Amino acid sequence: MKAVIYTQYGGPEVLQYTETQKPIPEDDEVLVRIHAASLNSADWRTMQGRPLLFRPMFGFPKPKHPILGGDLAGIVESVGKDVTRFKPGNQVFGDNMDDGMGTFAEYAAVPAKNLLPKPIALSFEEAAVMPLAGGTAVRSLRRVGNLQPGQKVLINGASGGVGTYALQIAKALGAQVTAVVSTRNVEQACELGADHVIDYKKEDFAKSSQRYDLILGVNGNRPLHDYKKCLADNGTYVMVGGKNRQIFSAVLLGTLASRGGKTITTTPAEADNEDLVFLTQLIESDKVKPVIDRRYPLSQAIDAMRYIDTGRARGKVVINVVEN
Repeated sequence: MKAVIYTQYGGPEVLQYTETQKPIPEDDEVLVRIHAASLNSADWRTMQGRPLLFRPMFGFPKPKHPILGGDLAGIVESVGKDVTRFKPGNQVFGDNMDDGMGTFAEYAAVPAKNLLPKPIALSFEEAAVMPLAGGTAVRSLRRVGNLQPGQKVLINGASGGVGTYALQIAKALGAQVTAVVSTRNVEQACELGADHVIDYKKEDFAKSSQRYDLILGVNGNRPLHDYKKCLADNGTYVMVGGKNRQIFSAVLLGTLASRGGKTITTTPAEADNEDLVFLTQLIESDKVKPVIDRRYPLSQAIDAMRYIDTGRARGKVVINVVEN
């Protein structure tokens, strides 16, 4: 089968589009003929082997799993002997980031527990961009942020994969949403339903007198004290992703900063089937829509990764393994 592999850590130049062995599913796995996959910041960090603290988990001194990619949507080719939930021909989607990745390929062997039936109304592209970004947005708002109807929410980084989902989900949950984006993404934030939009190139939200019940800092981007002073009494700041320094700062200093009724916390980017079922319901009721910026064939996955590195993706980037 065709796949995009890497045998050493580094930038997009370490990726190779080549022929490799088709996987054989284990007893609890499903062999999926992948139609579409999507890129996440987690793929970029894994490719680079960062943070270094997690390098033993990725593989040391070289990658443990040679094929990147967690998000996928496709058709079941075959199933292991212990799998009863799926059968050949079923359309499925899910996230395999924590179980060997492998979705930047024509086929992937995926534990059945990581898959859900693909909603009939969604294309393979739309289903493929849901899992990690959409699941993370749901978790950040509902489980970690405990968002309630009527609360004021600020989303810093509302134009990327997690951000576009978070903006729409917060609105669907009855929040009053302020989106922080660059000038080129103001119109998109308005179209997605933001009540207020701050162009960070023209205005600094941290200098405003406005206070928020919940703040999502997608990929960090600001010092903790900026977020804390913008929180209302008993407000919560949730950092989603971020660079090494920002992650360690939130993890190590979050407890110390969580004083006076305000909570500073962080959440990993991860998909959960319960969260994805909830997100699917919102999408099927037209309250949320996947936002796709660019599409690349599998043979151009290296270019897709370079584009992700620019930090300018508006929504999600898709790899079409089977041309739709």
